[in-house]
Amino acid sequence: MAINAVLLAVVIMLGLSLARVHVVLSLLIGALTGGLVAGLGVTDTLAAFQEGIRNGAEIALSYALLGAFAVAIAHSGLPQSLASKVIGRIEKGGAGLMVKYGLFAGLVLMSCFSQNLIPIHIAFIPLLVPPLLLAFNRMQIDRRLVACLITFGLVTTYMFIPYGFGDIYLNQIMLKNVGEAGVDVSGISVTHAMAIPALGMLLGLIVAVFFSYRKPRHYEQLSIDKTARDAVVEGDALSQAAVSAGNQSTMKTLVALAAIVTAFVVQLYTDSLLLGSMFGFGVFMATGVVKWREADTVFNDGIKLMAMIGFIMITAQGFAEVMKATEQIQPLVDGAAAMFAGNQAMAAFIMLLIGLIVTMGIGSSFSTIPILAAIYVPLCLSLGFSPLATVAIIGTAGALGDAGSPASDSTLGPTSGLNIDGQHDHIKDSVIPTFIHYNIPLLAFGWIAAMVL
Repeated sequence: MAINAVLLAVVIMLGLSLARVHVVLSLLIGALTGGLVAGLGVTDTLAAFQEGIRNGAEIALSYALLGAFAVAIAHSGLPQSLASKVIGRIEKGGAGLMVKYGLFAGLVLMSCFSQNLIPIHIAFIPLLVPPLLLAFNRMQIDRRLVACLITFGLVTTYMFIPYGFGDIYLNQIMLKNVGEAGVDVSGISVTHAMAIPALGMLLGLIVAVFFSYRKPRHYEQLSIDKTARDAVVEGDALSQAAVSAGNQSTMKTLVALAAIVTAFVVQLYTDSLLLGSMFGFGVFMATGVVKWREADTVFNDGIKLMAMIGFIMITAQGFAEVMKATEQIQPLVDGAAAMFAGNQAMAAFIMLLIGLIVTMGIGSSFSTIPILAAIYVPLCLSLGFSPLATVAIIGTAGALGDAGSPASDSTLGPTSGLNIDGQHDHIKDSVIPTFIHYNIPLLAFGWIAAMVL
């Protein structure tokens, strides 16, 4: 029996990533292997890969503008002031439970808000997290837990709340593709459909906080941690001194809030994060918080901030296009479904499991949904699943593997902030912990949703 090209490509990509090969190279080698095994040949495989890269151009531009918007917010002093207040509160309160769990709650909320209220996605992480590392070290907080906290907010928000990134995932991509595949989605509540899977994510978070990583973990106090901490504390002290002297620092904070609101409103009415970020950045320039002569520098810094993550996401688009070109995703599903013909419980489990495999390879839930919907909808209808259960299966299958994928921004983002001093490994400390705590309960609760809805 010939091995499935998609399955082989994903296994190779994951294996190379675990062996510490760079994610971009892992994606490229996995895609080439999958294309060759499927009989595409080198030329056709590269052509498909390049087509995917072209399709990812909008992602690159969106990430660049998100990064520029995030740097402009940092330029206003708002994140530094926030980080300074958190550090001051921690140092005054010591390592008390109230302080520690308050910090955990704050990280989760900020992660959630970055998907909906302040559409900067993961760009907040390298701005806000590095100044807090010294406090994390002093409190001996396990950084694997911090990765789980951030990833929970990044993933659960878009897969459950139909707003911001959630509107794109749930309404513009999932419901649109499910509807085009033959299901009437006019009366379906995506929040209702995804509530049970979201509870699985919450269970994983609770396990991570109160069981898996509750024990102290020692990290070296490196100079880079102290430098990051001192920079925000001293910067906030200078800002407060300037305010007392009648400076315009308060105005900068107000402008930052106005820019955030502007980006949010524009994104809401245009359904474009790219436009939202652009208008938000424009507010900073129009008010002089980011001066015209500084605009190039701020924008370039934003591109640098997000360049590696954006490049990985573009490469993942190329990988996804090669997987489509192999035309072996459907045989993978059909072969699995044939083993359990007529058995809803086993079919639902297999569909979710395949969703996990595909998303782990692609690294993007948003890219996975169009691939799966065209195949899963007819299969769900033939097996007698309700429209609500069908939406739950496809929504969960797409989200499965986002947490825990080496190529996902939901794991790359936390690593970018937590590994600033070289003490947080991407695979061992971000990918594996988030895979265990979120994919396993999400698979179980997604299956429950398929059975009861």
